[in-house]
Amino acid sequence: MSPPIIPGQRPRLKRKNDKKKMKNPSLAFFLTLAAASLAASAAPTGNAEAGKTKSTTCAACHGEDGNSKTGDFPRLAGQHADYLYNALTHYRAGKRKNPIMAVFVRDLNPQEMADLAAYFSSQKGLEIKY
Repeated sequence: MSPPIIPGQRPRLKRKNDKKKMKNPSLAFFLTLAAASLAASAAPTGNAEAGKTKSTTCAACHGEDGNSKTGDFPRLAGQHADYLYNALTHYRAGKRKNPIMAVFVRDLNPQEMADLAAYFSSQKGLEIKY
């Protein structure tokens, strides 16, 4: 079926290359799948103020602002929010193994984890001097 002819407009002739074929359809599928996966796994937007309120339990090991006083516990201050959020979800799912963290995160919902991540990522980490 040919397109309708509009008065005053030249008819468009069909050319050989009108339908461009994708050279690598599996690449297109992979890129589409990757984009959908990223969109689905995106963390909820965290609220740093709500995270600060929730962080009192974390302070015992990680410090009030996320700067642990000892080398026994990781410093959370200044870490990227997505890293912190993913770490919390992995502790909760059992992908990261730590019996202490497993107890603390088991009752956190995704929004609370995002809030904690937002709070600790907004804190200033310790300066490392070389």
